[in-house]
Amino acid sequence: MNLKEYLIEIREAKWFSNLTTTIIIIYSSILGLKTITNLESNHIFLFHVLDYFITIYFLVEVIIKMSAEKHIKDFFKNRWNVFDFIIVVVTLIPLENTTMAAVARLFRIFRVLRLITSRPELKRIIDMLIGAIPSIIDIVLLMFIIFYIYAILGNFLFESAPSGLWKDFLVAMLTLFQILTFENWSDIMYEAMKIYPWAWIYFVSFVIIAGFVFFNLFVAVIIGEMEKLSHEGEHEEEVEKLDLILKEVRELKAELKELKEDKNR
Repeated sequence: MNLKEYLIEIREAKWFSNLTTTIIIIYSSILGLKTITNLESNHIFLFHVLDYFITIYFLVEVIIKMSAEKHIKDFFKNRWNVFDFIIVVVTLIPLENTTMAAVARLFRIFRVLRLITSRPELKRIIDMLIGAIPSIIDIVLLMFIIFYIYAILGNFLFESAPSGLWKDFLVAMLTLFQILTFENWSDIMYEAMKIYPWAWIYFVSFVIIAGFVFFNLFVAVIIGEMEKLSHEGEHEEEVEKLDLILKEVRELKAELKELKEDKNR
């Protein structure tokens, strides 16, 4: 086994992925504990040692992944590799003892995002959400139209409400968003019913349309993308099995050819 094959084996190994995940989780836990406890000087030193260790480990990990590729440019064809590379390069910039120390601390937080790229399952979920964005944008646009209509109507009907929740279009939009989150929406409805007793129709219809229908549309889009991703995964597995079968067939044909040649000799 040459060096490149060895690096490929390390890159594809489950223990390598699990090690990266474990290191990120430990680092994230310590980073969180640092915000709620007053670290003593020796603890601060240990935190800096851990920070340097994480930086070196991530650098080595990226070098292994780049070296395992046939060409280095192949490494950058994967957007997740580009994401990892940017995080590693940015954290290598020496900003700790400069006026941009706050930015350096912010970059440490971004290291936690490496947890996504270290787990193939999480990457699949993110890919699924990215694939759902076009459909989600269409739903959001339709939802904005509903909000717009109800905000204009609410301002026209309930502008005189003592709470001032409908005094203009923008405030009415915020009020509708509060209703959508079901935060004290019944109090807003009962106040409006003092102006118009039939105002409950306005609120109930909005809750049904925006709160239930659109929410289920979001869920339907995400479920659809998950099913599509699942089918793609099954297709990839079938392709891999087919490639394996074809490889075995080629090996058998080569062995048969060798046997025939030996027999003819």
